[in-house]
Amino acid sequence: MQPCRRRTLASASTFAIAFAFAGCEPKHEAVTVHAANLPTAPVRVQLVEKKSRTITEEVVGTVRAKLRATLEARLSGRIEKMPVVLGQKVQQGQLIARLDAGEIAARLEQAEASLQQAERDWKRVSSLFEQQSVTRAEYDSAQSRQRLATGAAAEAKAMMGYVEIVAPFNGVVTRKWADRGDLAAPGKPLVDLEDPATLQLEADAPEAIASHIKGGSQIQVRVDAISSALEGVVSEIAPAADPLSRTFRVKLDLPPTVGLMTGQFARLAVPIGERKSVRVPVAAVVQRGQLEIVFSISGQRAQMHLVKTGKRVGDEIEVLSGLESGQSVVINGADQLTDGQPVEAK
Repeated sequence: MQPCRRRTLASASTFAIAFAFAGCEPKHEAVTVHAANLPTAPVRVQLVEKKSRTITEEVVGTVRAKLRATLEARLSGRIEKMPVVLGQKVQQGQLIARLDAGEIAARLEQAEASLQQAERDWKRVSSLFEQQSVTRAEYDSAQSRQRLATGAAAEAKAMMGYVEIVAPFNGVVTRKWADRGDLAAPGKPLVDLEDPATLQLEADAPEAIASHIKGGSQIQVRVDAISSALEGVVSEIAPAADPLSRTFRVKLDLPPTVGLMTGQFARLAVPIGERKSVRVPVAAVVQRGQLEIVFSISGQRAQMHLVKTGKRVGDEIEVLSGLESGQSVVINGADQLTDGQPVEAK
């Protein structure tokens, strides 16, 4: 009974060892065998090469009207009339506000009356001076009174002109600081006026970026509310940096665009250099979970590459690692491929 038992144990051990070796076969070999049995997939390929790309740095800014003004009264007085509303379009010379002019009108009337009296006195004294009936001193005194009265009347007339505040240009009322019945005074704003026909981007560029911005150059501008990029033309660059922020104020003229309005947030893409990188069409990169995959062709079979992508440039995307220049990658049908699957390039 002992020899038989030993043969049984030896057979069992041999079977267990064989089973263990069978279970330790590499999984990728099984996958490769499975992929080789898949049907041949027709694909389109493209040769990978390094391409130059302009490196840009973004600077945030705000869209503002190129022509804007805050209107104020040049004298104190109660606002008698303000016929404009927020958002209203106004024409150059249109009335914005009128002040109570009772006191100023009285001063003008008094000044004009004094002027008339002074002119009559001067004419009378001049006639007498020609007849040598008055002295030179009396003549000069009458002439001085006439000049003073003329100046006072001109001043009162000018102040009467300040009673009405009118629009200095065609634009839109963007803000009202006061309304009818409020007290207007010099230095106290009444309304903000902007011309929406001419817009510009204002941005504060750091010193390292500002050195790459030249007057008259075109720079790409992106506004979140507008799908396409705009081309802005650099119109102004501050000659000195702000002592607190160490930035330079830059202004760019923007083209008339539907949807572009003052106050919008914008990004200025300042070119600061160039670099070469591997780029592939966006369709060549397959997303599987958290992985980014690209398939190349090797021996009429698909070869999978785990890659790390970078910035998108038009219809292409940078591949930072996992792919070398000179390889042929699948650009159509990659999402249906398996590593090792037979392929037919077309």
